[in-house]
Amino acid sequence: MKSISLIGMVSLVLLTNITIHAQIKNAKTATVKVFGNTPAAKMVIEGEGKSGKTARVAWDRQTNMATITYDASKTNTDEILKRIALAGYDNEKFLAPDDVYAQLPKGDQYVRSLKPKPESQTMTVIPQDGHRSIPSPDHSAHQPVAETAAGKETQLTNLVNQYFALKDALVKTDASAAAEKAALLQEAIKAVDMNKLASAEHTVWMKVMNNLATDAAAIAKGKDITKQRLGFASLSTKLYELAKVSSFGSPVYYQHCPMFNDGKGANWLSKEKAVKNPFYGSQMITCGSTVETLN
Repeated sequence: MKSISLIGMVSLVLLTNITIHAQIKNAKTATVKVFGNTPAAKMVIEGEGKSGKTARVAWDRQTNMATITYDASKTNTDEILKRIALAGYDNEKFLAPDDVYAQLPKGDQYVRSLKPKPESQTMTVIPQDGHRSIPSPDHSAHQPVAETAAGKETQLTNLVNQYFALKDALVKTDASAAAEKAALLQEAIKAVDMNKLASAEHTVWMKVMNNLATDAAAIAKGKDITKQRLGFASLSTKLYELAKVSSFGSPVYYQHCPMFNDGKGANWLSKEKAVKNPFYGSQMITCGSTVETLN
């Protein structure tokens, strides 16, 4: 009877997987360890991982293994695992922000075996080298706090400086220069090491990094200054979210143009208080105002 029962269970799992594959186009499957220990965790992990008809997650509470089935043309495992981490559950690629984990009910908190020791708490993401290797418990090679902070500042400062260079090219209504600066911005985005971001920065970065990269890529490939400016408006809203939780050593001005995009308006960031409108250039160079100063 036990053999029959086991066969039935295996058949049910296979049938479920076949059904999911049939529902999801371009289906790919990955198996990743996601930490948790309660039925409530299962609901959150599977719920956060699910995305319409593009992704499904089946998580086993006993083994902590999650089977992820997704539409490879519309999403990827990183996107799915980020959502799960942001809900409070560590996995082999991303660690949950400390404050989110702390908000989990006590009964749902699990042993954070991938969490670095206290002296290395700035690390919140498993290294992005394409391998799902667990960090060594030996932290002697980690940089001192002061050096880590400097490295973090350098990364974000470079990204923001490339953004400002792109903004200046749009102020000059130079589509070719804008494309070049956007390509450099793409590289700056790729160069950001999430391991060195503070907890608040890391949380925002996981939300915005793909959109930043997508907008930068669209501007880099574009030759139409109007479309580049639309992409810049989108990019600016995401960078603003990051700027709000970061410090760049000097004030950054969040400025608004009320007329752009048929009166819908758009915002941008500037290191200069004086308004130089990137959406209209010399046509209306001073159109706009500073709505917020970020320090």
